[in-house]
Amino acid sequence: MPDSPTVGRRERKKAATRQAIADAALALFLEHGFERVSVRDVAERADVSTTTLFAHFPSKEALVFDREERFEAELLAAVRERPRDQSVIEALRAHALKSWAPIEADPRLRPFTALVDGTPALRAYAERMWMRHAEALGTAIAAELGREPDDLACSALARFVLEFPALTKGRADPRATAETVFDLLTHGWQAQEVSGPTVRPDRQPGQPR
Repeated sequence: MPDSPTVGRRERKKAATRQAIADAALALFLEHGFERVSVRDVAERADVSTTTLFAHFPSKEALVFDREERFEAELLAAVRERPRDQSVIEALRAHALKSWAPIEADPRLRPFTALVDGTPALRAYAERMWMRHAEALGTAIAAELGREPDDLACSALARFVLEFPALTKGRADPRATAETVFDLLTHGWQAQEVSGPTVRPDRQPGQPR
């Protein structure tokens, strides 16, 4: 019989170690600047070896974006696991309101943004990460609508959706901003969603999207 409690403890320990490394890295980067802090400095602050650090993060830049994998997984799940009667665009709206809008109120956001914007290596990493997320989301949307993976409309929607955090930056009411952005996207998207193959693989013709 599998030892589930042990597996659970192991996973929790790994997650705690990863979070400790990420927290130590961000604190050091904010205190001294990204370029002035070494990976060894981060490992020492987190009380782990550099080998352990690299087991969790493949590069120094990845230390800053420790939620990258979870962010993409949650984004794709919002599309793939939405209720049967919910459209793709409404699923993405709900995800943005639940997961992204509250981030604007986090006091750590401004220094974090300043760190990334002021560090060329981090800006380049963030741009590559953004493109990966956009490609993955566009492909997921296309699959849900029965279209080719590189469908232009699906790719465009994915990119527009991922611009949401940038559009809410500095706005007094991020939630109202989100609603405005998604209202605009919805009106333009409705014509696309009803054209071409739109039946999800697990649904029969005539069932709601």
